[in-house]
Amino acid sequence: MSNRERIISLLDSVPEYKLGYVLAYVQGITADETEDDAYCEQLLEEYSSDPEKDVSYSLEDCKREWGLA
Repeated sequence: MSNRERIISLLDSVPEYKLGYVLAYVQGITADETEDDAYCEQLLEEYSSDPEKDVSYSLEDCKREWGLA
């Protein structure tokens, strides 16, 4: 029995509530890596060009801004 056949036969024993996990995993491993790499590169470029990426704030400043001080 091939791996594909084994996987298909095992799906019959997977409870319905767990099929979402199986689906998400299979979608993840079959995703187009080129498209994923391009998206990640775009995120890195956006982050790298963000002028505020190196700005730091003290914990006290954050607490004040969030209304926790």
